Amino acid sequence: MSQLFKCKDFSLCYWNPYWMLPSDVCGMNCFWEAAFRYSLKVQPAQRMHLAVVACGERLEETITMLKSAIIFSIRPLQFHIFAEDQLHDSFKGILESWSFLQTFNYSLYPITFPSENAAEWKKLFKPCASQRLFLPLILKEVDSLLYVDTDILFLRPVDDIWSLLKKFNSTQIAAMAPEHEEPRIGWYNRFARHPYYGKTGVNSGVMLMNMTRMRRKYFKNDMTAVRLRWGDILMPLLKKYKLNITWGDQDLLNIIFFHNPESLFVFPCQWNYRPDHCIYGSNCQEAEEEGIFILHGNRGVYHDDKQPAFRAIYEALRNCSFKDDNIRSLLKPLELELQKTVHTYCGKIYKIFIKQLTKSIQDRYDRPPKER
Repeated sequence: MSQLFKCKDFSLCYWNPYWMLPSDVCGMNCFWEAAFRYSLKVQPAQRMHLAVVACGERLEETITMLKSAIIFSIRPLQFHIFAEDQLHDSFKGILESWSFLQTFNYSLYPITFPSENAAEWKKLFKPCASQRLFLPLILKEVDSLLYVDTDILFLRPVDDIWSLLKKFNSTQIAAMAPEHEEPRIGWYNRFARHPYYGKTGVNSGVMLMNMTRMRRKYFKNDMTAVRLRWGDILMPLLKKYKLNITWGDQDLLNIIFFHNPESLFVFPCQWNYRPDHCIYGSNCQEAEEEGIFILHGNRGVYHDDKQPAFRAIYEALRNCSFKDDNIRSLLKPLELELQKTVHTYCGKIYKIFIKQLTKSIQDRYDRPPKER
């Protein structure tokens, strides 16, 4: 009987069309081993999950952000797009026209809040902004997620920030960058009327989450001695602090991680580079050394003339097609545009805007496929 479960020739076992039947050629032990190896062989690469919330006039920004994610990323992407109903058809039309790429899937969702407090959540800070707080409760089947604002541009593969999930210790559930590097220009440490994380608070425009851990955790808080789960802590926090918060959902996140600092992984400013990092002089050392990894054009700087360096990057990626040659030829005209911005503090250090972008294009499009 033991001979029935001894595989004499694994290659025969693997390719044997009758492997469901135990035999002296392929026993059941061999069958299970073969099935396991086969499943590994054909299983698609695990998708990286990226979420964004788009309302009002944010369609173009969101599309440009998604394009930047697709251009540089290596593993396939799953987009979770939360948008007002009137934007759904536009998103579908554009994303379906990109289906030839076969590098991403997408899901569109309506903007939804807990019914008993929907009106209160909708008017918090900006329309739809607080939707991000409910992602762990809505996307119940998603283990990990990268949330980004619509005004984000990826200058290196999403794979690289996704890999930071592996650096979380056993207590960390999310990752964000500091709101400021320089306390003298910090907002939270000078003006906040509520608790905030660390010395200068954190910015929630780029937020990496292990949502399985977020759903399981019981959070310390200043409302009750009882620890509360994610779905139970949000509304009590809003009721307590709604007259004291300025930046809406970001402030609530700061309050949560003030009381639970062991739960936050803080990544460097180059992963969430904003005008604050150069508007009064350069204060993101990591970006000076390695370049900007993720550009965050908050304060509407992609659409006005206040920070032309940010706008130049945005317009270059907005106008870029998915053709390899078009992506390769992006850099020279972009550098010429950036050289026109040296009259601003951000423009004076324009080389950090293209340092990582240049490397990303070389790695993804200039090297032979086997070397990528």
